[in-house]
Amino acid sequence: MYYIYVIESESTGKYYIGHTDNIERRLFEHNNSLNISYTSKYRPWKIKAVFEVSGDRGVAMNAEKFIKRQKSKKFLERICCQNKVDLPMAQLVRVPQMRD
Repeated sequence: MYYIYVIESESTGKYYIGHTDNIERRLFEHNNSLNISYTSKYRPWKIKAVFEVSGDRGVAMNAEKFIKRQKSKKFLERICCQNKVDLPMAQLVRVPQMRD
């Protein structure tokens, strides 16, 4: 199963959206990778929301791209508060055990 996740920088309040099939591993990579990247500049990160998307990685990638194209912090904050989000290509269902 693939998931869309929203993480928040504890130091700056910035958000990052991604997709993965393993939330814990991916959060660890964002917080500990030696590579220079967008997320390495704003560590540490914490999980803001996790949504189950699909068993199809392509659907998860399209959902991630759609959310990123919105370029809106208000949009991200709004979907983080919802249990279900309807997108043109997928329905996202919040994973309750991944909440703060």
